[in-house]
Formats: sequence, C-alpha cells, structure tokens
Amino acid sequence: MQIQLDFAAVLVQWPFLLRGVLWTLGLTAVSMAIGMLVGIACAWARASGPLALRVVVGTYVELIRNTPFIVQLFFIFFGLPSMGVKLSPELASVIAMVLNLGAYASEIIRAGIEATPRGQIEAAQSLALNRVQVFTRVVLPPSLKRVWPAMVSQIIIVMLGSAVCGQISTEELSYSANVIQAQNFRTFEAYIVATAIYLVLSIALRRALNWAGPRFIFGR
Repeated sequence: MQIQLDFAAVLVQWPFLLRGVLWTLGLTAVSMAIGMLVGIACAWARASGPLALRVVVGTYVELIRNTPFIVQLFFIFFGLPSMGVKLSPELASVIAMVLNLGAYASEIIRAGIEATPRGQIEAAQSLALNRVQVFTRVVLPPSLKRVWPAMVSQIIIVMLGSAVCGQISTEELSYSANVIQAQNFRTFEAYIVATAIYLVLSIALRRALNWAGPRFIFGR
C-alpha cells in the first residue's frame, strides 16, 4: 500500500497555523515572566522565609511537581467553576502554566541560592545592606547564572506542555493542527508540520534565552 502525503493541504492553512504559533508564544512569554517571579519568591521563602511560609510554599511545590500538568489544567478549568470561579480557556491555561513553571523554577533557583558561598553573604551584610538588597543584588544574580541552563530547559518544557491546553479549546498550535486535520483528514501531515514547528520554536527559544540571560537577567 502506497501512502501519498499532501502537505500542501495543511500548509495552505498557514494563517491558522500562524495564529496557533502566536498563541503558543504568547502563553509561553506570559507564563515565563510571571512564573519566574513566582519561582524566585518561592525559592526565597524556602531558603530564608519563616517556618509557616516554608511549609505553605513547600506544599505548593510538592503538589505541583507530583501531579500531571493536564490534571492541574483540568482542575483549574473544569473544577473551579463548581466553586463559582469560571475562567476563559486562555486565562486557565496561563494560570496552569504559571503555577507549573513557578513550582519547578523555585527548586531550580533554590539550588542556585544554596550554592552561594556564606562568605559572600557575610561580606554583603558587612556593607550594611539589608536582607532585600543582599538577596536581589548579591545572592540572586549569580544564583540565576548558575542554574540558567536548567531554567531554560524548564521553560522549553512548559512551552511544549502548552500543547495540552488545546484540550480546553485554547487556540495554540496543537489545537490548530487538530482542527486542520479534522477538516481535511490529513492527520499525518498535520502533526508532522506541527512537530516541525515545535522543534523550530524550541531551538529558537533556547537560543534566544541563552542570549538574553547574561545580557538582561543576571548580567555577565
């Protein structure tokens, strides 16, 4: 049996694919910006915060890291309405991605924080810097530099995980591929194209983050 591939039937829908790519990049950008802030705050809480706060943050981190992303997404989108909180697919996707990235980022950043030499912190304290200044100026930048490759990999994982968000009708790339194959029945071609686009996005995003990190986030 000879299989005839017709990629033109998929590529002719490029405006719809482009819309999916833009949604994927938008979801990733928002979740990355907010998720990293959540991760930094949680890392500080687990490393230096009061006991009660460490317990709360630790519970959040372990809960997220030990449950599937799709379950977290479905709980937010399908479960919260039973409590009177109804969210759009896009907002539910962002919240799920932020919570997921924040939990993993907190452990990655905490590893960098705990690798900070004690003498470096004491030197900063001897200069009369307060706790916030010590953390933001002395501890955090080199910590991010140490763990940046792992952080970039986690951001890529979250971007690829956004494909699950199509299950709640968020119009990201996998949703676009699914709609296209439902229209023209070119399932194989549709998902080959989607896979190729995800591969290009992952490589491009990794290179962009590796370039931007030392220039805009933690310095050289």
